[in-house]
Amino acid sequence: MSGNTFGKLFTVTTWGESHGPAVGCVVCGCPAGMELSEQALQPMLDRRRPGRSAASTARREEDRVRILSGVFRGKTTGTPISLILENKDARSKSYDHLENVFRPGHGDYTYQAKYGIRDHRGGGRASARETAARVAAGAVAALVIGRAGMEVSSLTLAMGGVWAKTHVPGEERNNPFLCPDPEAAKAMEKRVREVKKAGDSIGGVVQVRATGVPPGLGEPVFDKLDAELAWAMMSIGAVKGVEIGSGFAAAEALGSENNDPVTPEGFAKNDAGGVLAGISSGQDIVVRVAVKPIPSIEKEQDTVDTNNRARALSISGRHDVCAIPRINVVCEAMACLVLADFLLRHRAAAGFFSKES
Repeated sequence: MSGNTFGKLFTVTTWGESHGPAVGCVVCGCPAGMELSEQALQPMLDRRRPGRSAASTARREEDRVRILSGVFRGKTTGTPISLILENKDARSKSYDHLENVFRPGHGDYTYQAKYGIRDHRGGGRASARETAARVAAGAVAALVIGRAGMEVSSLTLAMGGVWAKTHVPGEERNNPFLCPDPEAAKAMEKRVREVKKAGDSIGGVVQVRATGVPPGLGEPVFDKLDAELAWAMMSIGAVKGVEIGSGFAAAEALGSENNDPVTPEGFAKNDAGGVLAGISSGQDIVVRVAVKPIPSIEKEQDTVDTNNRARALSISGRHDVCAIPRINVVCEAMACLVLADFLLRHRAAAGFFSKES
């Protein structure tokens, strides 16, 4: 299987399956001499753990990260950083009845078509469990970009058709759904309980914001900053759409409305989402992602088995009702990885061109 590595200078390769002994990653390109510890990485991983809201799975993984290489006496050495997260609460027998059945909305059918074999226990590499490794790598990247004054955060704009209508600063830290609207957060919780009782699932919209991004990050044409951010977000299994800045609303706007006026004090607004011509403008980077409903639901669905015989399938067990809010930190992690990679690429180019010829 190819396609397990992301980035060019700051890279991450993830490994492991949902019901294997562990998941993990190898991070290459992290600058040497940076303070790094398991304690520094853990808070970001804790935010991905289940049990933080009514929408979460009942699976209980500690997700205690261990650093296996790349750190000596508390500092990075410039060599590959290997991180591991053990799987301690997998219940593989719960998936025995799914061995010869394709679950609607999952990668079962496509994995079988591509490889002729698949791990039916939780979805193997296609499982959301793989994102724990991304978050571990993203935590390293967050420390790298933090040294340059950048910070990435996220909030929930919509969940199950309930949209945030107001934005109270800091409110997303006061409710389990990371919603900036306290009334919408209450409605989201009610919606989750209704859908869970019905044996169904819901999706939503997450907004990621990066502050302190200097102008000049990104490469023209194919390696645009916004293009790689979109690629990063779309690589997350539950994400089905991405927009930067005003996004699809730009299609309905006039040029005079969509353009961000430039004044002596800076840009008057930020419909561009902090990126112009694929290069950061110095404004906040704003990305929104559309998250699909969790496909594993108790509500009966039509499908076929591996012999192409019609089947009716109901999936019970420990599954999220919604990927939000656990997916929020995954989106943050991917944004951190992109920014760390472009930061190193920018500095490499600047260092090269600053030398005397």
